[in-house]
Amino acid sequence: MSTTPPAIADSKQPATSPSRRELNKAATRQAISDAALQLLRSKGPGNFTVEDIAEAAAISRRTFFNYFSSTEAALASVTHGFLDNALAQFRLRPADEPILESARAALVQLADPMTVAPMAELYSLAQSNPQLNRSELEAWDHCTAQIIEAARERFARTSGGELDELYLRALAGSVISCGKAAMDVWFAQHGADLSAKSLSKLRQLLIDAMGLLGSGFTPTANLSTDRH
Repeated sequence: MSTTPPAIADSKQPATSPSRRELNKAATRQAISDAALQLLRSKGPGNFTVEDIAEAAAISRRTFFNYFSSTEAALASVTHGFLDNALAQFRLRPADEPILESARAALVQLADPMTVAPMAELYSLAQSNPQLNRSELEAWDHCTAQIIEAARERFARTSGGELDELYLRALAGSVISCGKAAMDVWFAQHGADLSAKSLSKLRQLLIDAMGLLGSGFTPTANLSTDRH
């Protein structure tokens, strides 16, 4: 399967390049997220503060709160980042492609298993901290609204009829549930193993989970072959 995303099959105007201010804000947000994850690695959950993160990211405490409400929110942005990348790939898929195939293909497009490394590491570390684990779950739940919006955009371009809100919400909830299931199975099988082999398995589980959903959970479906 080609790694070049197909052309967008709609009439949207090309996206404008981000401004310098937007780039600076994105860089600051990333620096905070990176600093929080590094502190989580070195000190463990619950053993560092907002002030520690601000110092490590070379920003003020006030600046931190311009971006995040808590240490857990800063860490959860790691998961948000992966899910945002997957949604961006989804939006590049052809408008007439079945939505669940687009979801699977979007994950395939994240070709390097290391793309799931930060999310996998955070998921592993969160298992021993209820508050961090709750923030992780909130990050996945937040993505539900984004999936609904992306699906709504897709249907608006391909169908002139009234959108079925129940379908949209059931679809988004199912996608998120399958993603969580893949993470749970991976952690049960590999624990905190973040080797390339383990991360490749996690990526494949995420892809296979979307395949199961798309096949109507047919157990005989050939879901383990990466068509990349």
